[in-house]
Formats: sequence, C-alpha cells, structure tokens
Amino acid sequence: MNNLFDKIPDTSFAELSDTLVETTSVRIERIVSFNHVSPKDFWYDQEQNEWVVVIQGRAKILFAGENVPLEMGPGDFVNIPAHQRHRIEWTTPDEPTIWLAVFYSKRK
Repeated sequence: MNNLFDKIPDTSFAELSDTLVETTSVRIERIVSFNHVSPKDFWYDQEQNEWVVVIQGRAKILFAGENVPLEMGPGDFVNIPAHQRHRIEWTTPDEPTIWLAVFYSKRK
C-alpha cells in the first residue's frame, strides 16, 4: 500500500511528478508543487485529456484565451481537454500543493 502524502520532498525544487499507475489508456500522476510558476511564454499542450484535482494547497491555472486564472483549492478539480493550452500561474509558497492528475484518451 502507498499514500499520496508519503515521501513529499523538501522545498528546494519547484515541481515534481511521480507516475502512480500507467496502462495503455490511462496514466495517473501525483504532482507536488512548491511556489511553482510555469516559465514565461510556456504553455502545456498535451496529447491526452487531463483530469486534475488539488489534494492539498492552492493553485492558479491560466487557460489560453482567458484573462483570469482558475483558482483551485483542496477538492477542486477540472477536466482539461487534449490540446487545451494552459499554464500554472501560482502555487502556494508556504506548503506543498499536491495534485492528482489523470491523463486519458477519448474512446474511439
């Protein structure tokens, strides 16, 4: 058995991702962020859909074409369609922000 809160690294890095489960159709990751901001002019543009939930901490995600970032806290989740460009604008600086991300493809 494992626990999402085990082995949280120290605050000397901005973001860390661990793959928890991976099959041909789905990948589940635990993402831990400390005061993380996506690099200037960087956008995630992923091949798969991503369903993501904040487990601990807070975050702001900006979607391309939007002016105001989506603010997320514990329990908040969002489904991000494949190729929906997005970036991390902010995560809490005083505690780790722990995300659970499920990447999946649409059924054919």
